[in-house]
Amino acid sequence: MSDLLVIGGGVIGLLTARELALAGAKVTVLERNARPARESSWAGGGIISPLYPWRYPDSITQLARAGHQSYPELSRQLYADTGIDPQYTRSGLFIRAEEEQDEALDWAARWDYRISLESSAAIEQLEPARFNPPEQLLWMPDIGQVRNPRLVKALIKDLDNRGISLHTHAPVVGFRENGGRIHEVLTPTGKFQAEGIVLCTGAWTGTLAKPLSPPPDVHPVRGQMLLFKGKPDQIRHMMLEENRYIIPRQDGRILFGSTLEEAGFDKSTTAAARRELTQLARERFPLLKNLPIEKHWAGLRPAAPAGIPYITRHPQVENLYINAGHYRNGVVLAPASARLVTDLLLGRTPTVDPAPYAMDAPRGY
Repeated sequence: MSDLLVIGGGVIGLLTARELALAGAKVTVLERNARPARESSWAGGGIISPLYPWRYPDSITQLARAGHQSYPELSRQLYADTGIDPQYTRSGLFIRAEEEQDEALDWAARWDYRISLESSAAIEQLEPARFNPPEQLLWMPDIGQVRNPRLVKALIKDLDNRGISLHTHAPVVGFRENGGRIHEVLTPTGKFQAEGIVLCTGAWTGTLAKPLSPPPDVHPVRGQMLLFKGKPDQIRHMMLEENRYIIPRQDGRILFGSTLEEAGFDKSTTAAARRELTQLARERFPLLKNLPIEKHWAGLRPAAPAGIPYITRHPQVENLYINAGHYRNGVVLAPASARLVTDLLLGRTPTVDPAPYAMDAPRGY
């Protein structure tokens, strides 16, 4: 019997398993797919900040600030331990939000983030590739990014180094529950028992937990992305405008996205989204007209009401915990979320107040 069972091998599940292992627990991870972290964790941009962070409740900023503070050292440690560099880069983030500038500046002062208003002339100096920049943009110079696929590869290697069993091709098909506890987790290839179980199953959490009333309110929201093949420093900084962002990687590749689509569990890409993203990207950054589109993909974000994840013990199932529903912010919220669910599961004093992430916590928009 494994002491603890983590269901879901995305960035949330991998970091949760790592945090539990660091606390001395014996952990097993179950992943439904052939390869871990190939859903939202692989598909996202890896910005270490929520988009328009002042729009979120304080409960999100609390977790996000911890992620912002921890990623430089986490990335360094993973690189040292695994030889895989997550490529944490403090590339800074421009945000266009003309009608929310005062709100953004007040939020930054309250949470101790560096932020300033930059003129179009300053923007042209900092980001010359941006054609005809707006008159003003908010500038957050300390915001970083990680390269999602490299981050999860490093985490998988790290878990392997720590002797953590990670079972792929192991979708959970049911639970055997009795007396308010889960006694067995059922998969097509075998049964698993554990003293404690953590659901980290992203967009699939609401469906998987449906028999365990009440289930968390988590559903998929599709996002489509483009990847341009460029050269380093053609675009220097991340930029967010009207819910579309551009992210330059260290090797010169450039991400542009993302759509927000209520499409159920359909991960297919569409010609319409490709046209819309391509046109907008090349209007803002004309140099992209000369760069090939290397990839076009879609991922499913795990949306919970107001974007507030569930990080809690299930109210009716004593040994079941949930760490899911992070919507667009899974990477930035992951370190603090993993720490909090570990605190709850092991009976440690929580590093943050767990009340906002409970099953019955208010999540009004």
